[in-house]
Amino acid sequence: MIISLIRAIILYTLIIFAIRLMGKRQIGELQPGELAITILISNIAVLPIENIDVPLILGAVPILTLVCFELLLSILSMKSSKLRTILSGKPIFVIENGKINQKAINSLRFTIDDLTEGLRSCEVFDISQVAYAIVETNGTMSVVKKFQSQNVTPKMLKLEDQQTIIPMVIISDGKVVEDNLKEIGLTRKWLFDKLKKENLSADNIFIMTADNNEKTFIALKENSK
Repeated sequence: MIISLIRAIILYTLIIFAIRLMGKRQIGELQPGELAITILISNIAVLPIENIDVPLILGAVPILTLVCFELLLSILSMKSSKLRTILSGKPIFVIENGKINQKAINSLRFTIDDLTEGLRSCEVFDISQVAYAIVETNGTMSVVKKFQSQNVTPKMLKLEDQQTIIPMVIISDGKVVEDNLKEIGLTRKWLFDKLKKENLSADNIFIMTADNNEKTFIALKENSK
């Protein structure tokens, strides 16, 4: 039992290391080759855990070999568009100039439900609003709406640029996050003046965020309400 536990911990650490080497992707965003490597690694890792008679090295070596092979293919595909197309395929237009490409849909073995589901995932519920829809190599869908259906942007309205830095956590569970305060150009004095104005103490705050325009969000600890 202890041996199996130790083996599981070692292989877990090895797999985490291997996945980090392969890059950060969600399962739904994996390319076909990356998905195949992930499945193979998980199957190989099971063998030394289930059967303690199998040397641990027989699990570790194939895993590292597969990861190195995947890294090599990734480097080669970056340099060769032909290899990249062979390994990952290429994006396919399923709607082009507002017209559904039925031939492309059939080649992808898409159903109408698949198409409408993909559009809904892009927040499009009316197919007549779509100018272009592309199925990417990882299976996700990208959509360009027709001009009259596009969301209004500040550029369309000719508004002045007021760039805002993404709100950052400046208090986390009662503790001030100094680095984030500096990142958005604010000071401790500004923070404590703000808290004093709101009759609050940092110790009673579960999370507080702010941006460079001094817009804040505050959530109190439950026992402080």
